[in-house]
This record gives sequence, structure tokens and C-alpha cells, in this order.
Amino acid sequence: MNTPLYMWLAGGAAFLVGLSKGGLPAIGMLAVPLMSLVMPPVDAAVMLLPIYVISDVMGVYLYRRDYSAPNLRILIPASLLGVFIGWLTASVVSDRAITFLIGAMGVAFCLNVWLRKQGNAVAQAPSIPKGGFWGMLAGFTSFISHAGAPPFQVYMLSQRLPKAEFAGTATILFAVINASKIVPYQFLRPYSLESLRSAAVLVPFALVGAISGAYLTRCVADVWFYRIVQVSLFGVSLKLIADSLKGLWA
Repeated sequence: MNTPLYMWLAGGAAFLVGLSKGGLPAIGMLAVPLMSLVMPPVDAAVMLLPIYVISDVMGVYLYRRDYSAPNLRILIPASLLGVFIGWLTASVVSDRAITFLIGAMGVAFCLNVWLRKQGNAVAQAPSIPKGGFWGMLAGFTSFISHAGAPPFQVYMLSQRLPKAEFAGTATILFAVINASKIVPYQFLRPYSLESLRSAAVLVPFALVGAISGAYLTRCVADVWFYRIVQVSLFGVSLKLIADSLKGLWA
């Protein structure tokens, strides 16, 4: 863990986590694959959780005035239920199947947005049934592999919220989700003092990422912000599909 390669990759992963807390939620999903180049994916997911939690504090502070309360009232309880289901099924669920499902949903959503006639698109209002389903899925997939952004975006992007409100809602929701994962992760794979020290070294990268993400979010025009989010979602979703299919025909 003290090699230059590890520090570059781990620092980059922590920076991506910070960017996601600054307002670009799909970007953070690239962190685990990046760290998986130098450690097993499960170990990477566990090590990154403290980074997520600490950078959440910065993200919540940055967006403390910008969020959609009606959506959070729907999404938070649903996502906590999803985390609980993920905890209960952690030993039996197929990571590959879940990864493929998340990726397929993200790709299908982006293609639907890009191929339909935008002039006919109408902004959707918060919905308890839809928010409950996608929020639960976001909590579940976040617990399994820190991959809760696609379900969240599938639900939220259709509402066409102001970009700061969209980013703040994502930041606050995933701050709650990540905090709720601390105890279950400790039961499933207890943290050692050494792993916490390794995570602490990466905190500055994450905090710089959070500030950078918030700056970019506020400076980029709304239309480009949502294009960046959609392209990021599409790219990450393709990566998830590729990861889920890896080795099937080897």
C-alpha cells in the first residue's frame, strides 16, 4: 500500500469520491474499479467507505441550503430499507447479477432520454411509488457495491430540478445511506486500525475533490451539467456491464 502506484490510484479514487460529493454522483462509482487495480474489489469497497463518510460531511455543508425536501422525505426511508435488505442478503446475493442489472438500467435510461423527442418531455413531480422503488434500489445497490447513483439518477433526472438542488439532494441522500452502512460493514468485514490509517491518508484528496466538484457544478451551465451527468452515467453503466460479463467466456 506504500507503493507510488497505489498512492496515485488510491488518491485518484478518493478524489473521484470527493467529486461525487461535490455534485457529480455517478463519478464516484469509478473509485472502486480504480482501486481494484491494486487490491480485491471487496477490500476496495470497504476501504473507501470511511472516505465516503468523511467527504459526505463536506458535501452536506456545501449543499446545506440546496436540496429537494419532498424527494428526500420519500428517498431516505426507502433507501434505508434498501440498505437493510442488502445487509440481510449480502451472503447470498450475486454481485455479478446486481452489477449487470445496475448497468443495464443506466444504459436504458440514457438511451431513452437521448432518443426520444425532447420537446415532448415533461418534468415529472416527486412520486412516492417511483421514489420508493428507486430509493430502495439505490440503498440496496449502494450497500452491495457503492453503486447507488444510477437508480437515484433514473428517478431524479426526469424532474429537471435546478442543478444545485439535484446535486444537494444526491449529496444528502448518500450521506445518510453511507452513514447507515457503517455498522453493517463492521459486522461483515471489521475494520482494522491499519485500514483506518490507510483511509485517513486519502481524506485530503477527497476533500479537494468535494470542493472541486461543487465549484464545477455551480460554474457549468445547467444544460451542460445534465449532459455531463448523463454521459457519466452512461459510461459508468457500460463499465458495470463489462465488469459483470468479465470471465463468463474465459
